[in-house]
Amino acid sequence: MNDVNNAIQNGKTILGIELGSTRIKAVLVGENNEVIASGSHDWENSYIDNIWTYSIDEVWEGLQDSYQKMAADVKRQYGITLKKVGAIGFSAMMHGYMVFDKEQQLLVPFRTWRNNITEQAATELTKQFNYNIPQRWSIAHLYQAILNQEGHIQDIHFLTTLAGYVHWKLTGKKVLGVGEASGVFPIDLETKSYNQKMVDQFNQLIVPQNLSWKLEDILPEVLVAGENAGTLTEEGAKLLDVSGELEAGIPLCPPEGDAGTGMVATNSVAQRTGNVSAGTSAFAMVVLEKDLSKVHPEIDLVTTPSGNLVAMAHSNNCTSDLNAWVGLFEEFTQAIGFEVDKNKLFETLFTKALEGDADGGGLLSYGYLSGEHMTHFEEGRPLFTRSSESNFNLANFMRTHLYTSFGAMKIGMDILTKEEGVKLDEVLGHGGIFKTEGVAQSMLAAAFNVPVSVMETAGEGGAWGIALLGSYMLNKETNETLEAYLNEKVFAGQDVKTVSPNANDVEGFEQFMERYKNGLAIERAAVDNLR
Repeated sequence: MNDVNNAIQNGKTILGIELGSTRIKAVLVGENNEVIASGSHDWENSYIDNIWTYSIDEVWEGLQDSYQKMAADVKRQYGITLKKVGAIGFSAMMHGYMVFDKEQQLLVPFRTWRNNITEQAATELTKQFNYNIPQRWSIAHLYQAILNQEGHIQDIHFLTTLAGYVHWKLTGKKVLGVGEASGVFPIDLETKSYNQKMVDQFNQLIVPQNLSWKLEDILPEVLVAGENAGTLTEEGAKLLDVSGELEAGIPLCPPEGDAGTGMVATNSVAQRTGNVSAGTSAFAMVVLEKDLSKVHPEIDLVTTPSGNLVAMAHSNNCTSDLNAWVGLFEEFTQAIGFEVDKNKLFETLFTKALEGDADGGGLLSYGYLSGEHMTHFEEGRPLFTRSSESNFNLANFMRTHLYTSFGAMKIGMDILTKEEGVKLDEVLGHGGIFKTEGVAQSMLAAAFNVPVSVMETAGEGGAWGIALLGSYMLNKETNETLEAYLNEKVFAGQDVKTVSPNANDVEGFEQFMERYKNGLAIERAAVDNLR
């Protein structure tokens, strides 16, 4: 305890904050890279004028609340008022679209990664660049706004992401970590900055618009892990800590997206490693040994926080619909007079899934609370269905909803492993779905046919991941790579639980996916009938 107290008092700790889709979490990390205090704030996106968004006020209220709760946790545990830390890092849900005028005013409400409204732009840019541009990428949102002839386009002075926005307001620096920047615009792996050829192509594409800016004028600077990304200003300190106790002058590491911090938090930044982050959305990140043979619209090419090539199979939907069903069971238990702990309810229902048939008993579900780009649905339409011959019981019901949480992502992973021949030694899982030991791990091992590991720190998530990037910036040795730092300074001796794929379950998941793919045409027809 004395070592922790000294670290806090002497400003040797690291603060990491991540703005996730449903929670903003702040963690304070000690000198041994362990979490010593935390605080969180729950929030939800809003669907306003056909746009998934969060308001600017919600951003700052959530950040301030999570920080205050973390600082209160420090005071409660150690009796110390937090005044300084060694470094700070900010992470947030990936990409999206935030644009500001020269007065630093937000021009349109924040458009999150969840919006599938840029299909025309994404398709045209993919063809123009011969490089896959997903709908959620910032450049797709920008070009779609241009194609739509939206009034704010002429006034754009700065384009960034949520992580970049928060960092900018706290430091005055318009920068992004390369992992997050790779979802703004394609990255040149040699220069670790935006691909200049594609920048020039984009500028040529928008010449007819007679805009007052070129792309390079409005994009943030790209930094790699380990670089200093500015310091906390006096204004920024007061904005983050409304109590006024936090001191200015603290260095910040480059802001990253949750994809990059997920790689760091699972030690999945080396080649032939991969990780799956499963929450509101799901994405598998595979660090590649070489480039893919061709463009795949289902596969995003991004980078690690140090700028190495990564293939991402991303789905907009994962656990939201599953959580809603668990909430329904909770309502039932309350209705009959029983109060069941929410964690116990999840554990019981998840464990029950292990008793189900390998293929889910013929049941089928699509947890599309929002649109799903991987399967070409612009809007969310959750669906659960079965035939008269299905084996409809609780075990199969839960197994089906766990399977479908990985269903859309599995389509992308099959392209990597079956078409491109990408080799994986193991996958690291993190996110709430993995909290019940061995259950979601088994389902994911069946989906990918590869061992799936969960570390004892898996629950720490992206806030811890960005704190580790802050620690790397502050404490790395000369020429020490991020991979080496994580292996030797953070994860050495870590307790890891690994589940290998069961052949029967692998076959069962493939059978489920056949139903899943065949049913997509039926669901699309149903969506069309509802319009």
